[in-house]
Amino acid sequence: MTASRTIVLLPDLGDLLRLQPHYNAATVVELARTLGTDAVLWLSGPDPEHPVRDALGAAGLPVQELSPEWAWAEQEHQQLQEFLNQFPQGRERLRTAAQAEAAMQQALTGPLTLERLISADLLAQLADSHRALAAALDEGPGTRWQQRRLDTLAERLDGHSGPALAALDDLPGLLERLPQARLPDASSFAPGEASRLRALADRAEQLHEDDDLSALLDALERETGDAITPRAELDYAAAGIRLAVGDLPGARALLERAAHSLADHPRSLPGLVLARLGQVRDAQGDRDLAVRAYRAVLALGFVPQVARDTAEAGLKAAFVLDLE
Repeated sequence: MTASRTIVLLPDLGDLLRLQPHYNAATVVELARTLGTDAVLWLSGPDPEHPVRDALGAAGLPVQELSPEWAWAEQEHQQLQEFLNQFPQGRERLRTAAQAEAAMQQALTGPLTLERLISADLLAQLADSHRALAAALDEGPGTRWQQRRLDTLAERLDGHSGPALAALDDLPGLLERLPQARLPDASSFAPGEASRLRALADRAEQLHEDDDLSALLDALERETGDAITPRAELDYAAAGIRLAVGDLPGARALLERAAHSLADHPRSLPGLVLARLGQVRDAQGDRDLAVRAYRAVLALGFVPQVARDTAEAGLKAAFVLDLE
């Protein structure tokens, strides 16, 4: 096996990436860049709002889609759950399966680093949980046909090389099937400035009751942004904080500044900025301009679902700010 034929499996956490300061969407980009790649193989499902899709696009790294369409397996899984839930023995099997899935979630609590994610201990825990799930519900609809999906992914990777983003709990099965695959070298990698900036924006967009909002605003204002987390997104996050405390003029100023600098930014950002701008304008009684912002959201080529829902609701009725 030559180095040029090697597949490097990058662990994917899906939406959990938004909660991890040391392994987030920007970290995945930084990791891919250390491998000298000009594209990333995508094995992690079709979610159009996956945080890494925006990050890779903003970084100029195209994605090669290899993940199969698997929505039918989720539907079969739901049908099986509904069927089993009708019988005492079936409900017991569902409880056992839920315990296995809870064990997987428990393994991912706390701060996660690349070193932890690719550790033999964690991957063994995840593999054990999948075996427990299969024992409870059988391989097939009960596991969303995981083994078949892994076989399909392995077949699609034939002839490919380079970094491949794959769901963390798929890594053990893929490593078994792909002799040319390996995990990244955690000893030679450390998250950089892009990861730090991404972590700040992610944190600012998930407020908690005991947050020091002034400190968060100061931290956001000090940054200039980068391609993955541009200044406009930092303004969007800061506007969310100001909106949460009822500072409508401050929120509007930030959002209007962001709205005027959205060209060539991550594709999710314009919809999010304009939808929130519509809400702020509504809260200030500026209905005509609010409607204009909502319509601008719906005219975009790509819109995150939360922004689409916000815009559609805003067109039906003016947004009312409730600070209670």
